[in-house]
Amino acid sequence: MLERSDLAENALAALHDEAYDRAFDRRDLTAQGMIFTGGRKARSLDGDWNFCVDLLDTGLRQKWFAMQPGDPADRIEPWDYDPHMGDTVPVPSNWQMLQDRWYFFEGGSWYTRPLDIEPDPDGRLFLRIGAASYDCKVFLNGEYLGNHLGASTPFFVELTDHVREGRNWLMLFVDNRRRPDRLPMQNTDWFNYGGIYREVSLYRTPRTVIRDLFVTLAPGRYDLVRAEIEVEGATEAHLRIDGLVDRTIPLTGGRAMVEIPAEPHLWSTDDPHLYDVELTAGPDRVTDRVGFRQIERRGTEILLNGSPIWLRGIAVHEDDEKLGKVTNHVDLTRRFDHAKALNCNFMRLAHYPHHEDASRMADERGILIWAEIPVYWAIDFANPATQADARNQLAELVRRDRNRASVVIWSVGNENPDTDARLDFMSDLAALARSMDPTRLIAAACLINHNTLKIEDRLAEHLDIIGINEYYGWYDEDFDDLEKIGRNSDPDRPVVISETGADADITPQGPKTGLFSEAYQAEIYRKQIATLSKLDYVKGMSPWILYDFRTERRQGIFQRGWNRKGLIAADKTTRKQAFGILADFYARRAEGKA
Repeated sequence: MLERSDLAENALAALHDEAYDRAFDRRDLTAQGMIFTGGRKARSLDGDWNFCVDLLDTGLRQKWFAMQPGDPADRIEPWDYDPHMGDTVPVPSNWQMLQDRWYFFEGGSWYTRPLDIEPDPDGRLFLRIGAASYDCKVFLNGEYLGNHLGASTPFFVELTDHVREGRNWLMLFVDNRRRPDRLPMQNTDWFNYGGIYREVSLYRTPRTVIRDLFVTLAPGRYDLVRAEIEVEGATEAHLRIDGLVDRTIPLTGGRAMVEIPAEPHLWSTDDPHLYDVELTAGPDRVTDRVGFRQIERRGTEILLNGSPIWLRGIAVHEDDEKLGKVTNHVDLTRRFDHAKALNCNFMRLAHYPHHEDASRMADERGILIWAEIPVYWAIDFANPATQADARNQLAELVRRDRNRASVVIWSVGNENPDTDARLDFMSDLAALARSMDPTRLIAAACLINHNTLKIEDRLAEHLDIIGINEYYGWYDEDFDDLEKIGRNSDPDRPVVISETGADADITPQGPKTGLFSEAYQAEIYRKQIATLSKLDYVKGMSPWILYDFRTERRQGIFQRGWNRKGLIAADKTTRKQAFGILADFYARRAEGKA
């Protein structure tokens, strides 16, 4: 605590050294450290953790992580916090939802828990953190093991050589500050929840570890199953797909990419058929449930298994009145039930990677998914560190979800201005997604050129689908401009209306007519549907949004900290008039009558 600083003879590091955090900015917990977890037995570390908010980063300055447990009466220094006792919070959770005084807190917080371990000399031990917003630094028994950037993707820390027999102490420093170089940056339009808000688990493996397994149909083929395998510590692996494949595969440098003749029953929205998949390598074994399908675009058409499809969608956020950004099975089930009630075959998971169980449920329910990373608005496109963060978040998302048949679109951003730096940044992300996964379509939610009333984003040539966010009748007053855009644009690839809509406050304080009324929102939906139905290059839509959600920037008398564009109110029960209007349109679309 009283560590001397080399700034001056009378300086204390904890008080005077503003470079206190540089040694911790390693950014070394990345997609390269991921392991495949399907079918593995996990030890949950969820539950109560000791907790302290730390606005001034005192814990890093004073090195709380090095503090040993013991009786406070025996201390020889007056520490400002004891991580081994005191207040607790549940994990997963967002601290904003736990105490009123933490509601707008943005900064660092400490999570600590004991970890009792029996070392296994023949095995390895990995910590998996499902999501921690935004910068998570990991310490075990006072040793710094690395940090991860990104609020919504999972990361792993190997503990094998760092645990000791018996009691260990795991500490996580989680910092959710908004900064210019983060994704998103300071200016955003959803609530900046903080904390460890997805599950934390321990995985034991043999010394041989299956790092990755990617199983799909070979692009453009219905008679070839492609498998990409990565294993540490083996020269061969055995792949079994129930009723299709049973083969030993040699590995070179721990890797293999093979194409195996097979004709699987195809996964589709009407028939979401899944196969049991098993991979063994030495003593290690993983499993998954995988569907096989083809998604492609030809000209302005989107084709699923060779047949044109119109994406009847809805956009969704991870947000809940009581849980914040935490997702559970009940909430997910309700979300998909409402999508089905809307007659959807498609959901846009905005604006960041959602919980992995969302795409698993979509696999089972036959819902197509647009998955994206938070390259949102005015990202620091010229900053190489920001680009590295974006690339890693994309890689973690792709590695996590590329076995999900439901995921048909990787989106590399939302509503970014068409600058040279942005074009370089996002075209690079599109190329990375294609290199990691050539079996899916690439999209971004683009902006219309309001001067020319035309779709002409330069990024479009790097995309398969042009997403367009337009709010004619709401932010753009002249609804006739939407038809002009249709006449002026002649895109050579499909367009999906990735956002459209209007706010409706149906609380007792809400208006009955005019802006923010339920009737106004309903009329906007009627006009949007009538106009978009005339544009043959529009191949789908995902209106904004399924539920009302929290956002700090919305403070009008009819908003009060909420975006009210939901088709369902924040209680996730009360449907607005526009819900029925969209559901009816989608029903007619599904029947070929609209």
